[in-house]
Amino acid sequence: MLQQTRNTECFQVDRLQSAAFGYFLRYSDPDTGLVADTSLADAPSSIAATGFGLSCYPVGVERGWISRKDAAGRVLTALRFFANSRQGRDPLATGYRGFYYHFLHMKTGERVWQCELSTIDTALLMAGVLTAAAYFSGEDAAETEIRTLSEALYSRVDWHWALGRGETLTMGWRPPGRFLKYRWQGYSEALLLYVLALGAPHHAIRPEHYRAFTAAYDWTTVDAMPHLPAAPLFIHLFPQAWLDLRGLRDQPMREKATDYFDNSCRAISLQRRYAEDNPGGYAGYGRDIWGLSACDGPTGKLRLVDGRWQQMLGYAARGAPGGPDDGTLAPWAAVASLPFDADGSRTALAALESRYPDILCEGRFPGGFNPSLPGVGPEGWVDDRVVGLDQGLVVMMIENARNGFVWGLMRDILAIRRGLQRADFRGGWLDSTEMA
Repeated sequence: MLQQTRNTECFQVDRLQSAAFGYFLRYSDPDTGLVADTSLADAPSSIAATGFGLSCYPVGVERGWISRKDAAGRVLTALRFFANSRQGRDPLATGYRGFYYHFLHMKTGERVWQCELSTIDTALLMAGVLTAAAYFSGEDAAETEIRTLSEALYSRVDWHWALGRGETLTMGWRPPGRFLKYRWQGYSEALLLYVLALGAPHHAIRPEHYRAFTAAYDWTTVDAMPHLPAAPLFIHLFPQAWLDLRGLRDQPMREKATDYFDNSCRAISLQRRYAEDNPGGYAGYGRDIWGLSACDGPTGKLRLVDGRWQQMLGYAARGAPGGPDDGTLAPWAAVASLPFDADGSRTALAALESRYPDILCEGRFPGGFNPSLPGVGPEGWVDDRVVGLDQGLVVMMIENARNGFVWGLMRDILAIRRGLQRADFRGGWLDSTEMA
């Protein structure tokens, strides 16, 4: 049973995964299927969190936390909503040209917060749509409709339009007709976006657009190995929650004799070393207490427990080395890194449980905490929100570490194989002669 207050529940991996899955049962709307961005009252839906939810329902079935029928019903509710919701240029529509606004009203599905039509968040949603369709392969009416709607939703996305007449994909669009000035170029979580845009059955982008994306890669060297840096952990984690990139190499990776999976392993190692060195002198940091990523945090200039004054960043994409750091850690990042560093993840969970036993909220890790600030306990400042994206990563990465479940589903999707091949990935499972 999920706890309703902070507790001292054991940070056991299976229990954390089960509680994280429970987020999608509790914080989704029964009529629209939309998943709330956070656990805060009246929080809007995040289409990215909804995509994670669609990917987590199959895990819940396999783990016995929800029946197949109930999970299929939840998926079908969400897919029907997206299929029937209004697409248009006006500011209250749900989406446009197959893309969707970043944040939607949980009940009506209308755009909120004057947010952008988001290319990356639509990609995360579509990854969930495809995952659900790959899992629900039965011949009954509900599962057949899931696959039909999934195909229609993915086919409708006009990826080529999102290039905005440029060489790389834009980050988004605002009504009535203005693309954001920033583009997805250089190593980022948009790796998943490009694979989906390349593999689409309609409105696909071309291989030269992926080459333009990777042309901006900025390499460095770590332990005598080429390394593609990205300071916040979520950049490494998001694409590989779905894509099994072990041993797969595109042209830049072949030239450097590495791959994205090993690159992420190095990124985690760098974070652990940074936390151990602790150049900022923050409380709690150490080889087994680490995890800097995008998360909410305290704001303003505040006094630390050691007497120093520190300017706090609020919501920020924290990272290491080289990224912003104000002593705020993302406790979920360690368990989400389980496929890449199992020992480091497990020792981190043991250290968190030993030193910060009251950090859990409803049995789940909050978005962030900062033990350098005064608080009720040694945890210091603790985010009052549980975040849907974080919980989705926990569910999916634990399952991938356990048995490669989500990776296996995605390997069976023709569009994923096609997108990777058009990006000139080779090796690993992609070189098999038959679909996995």
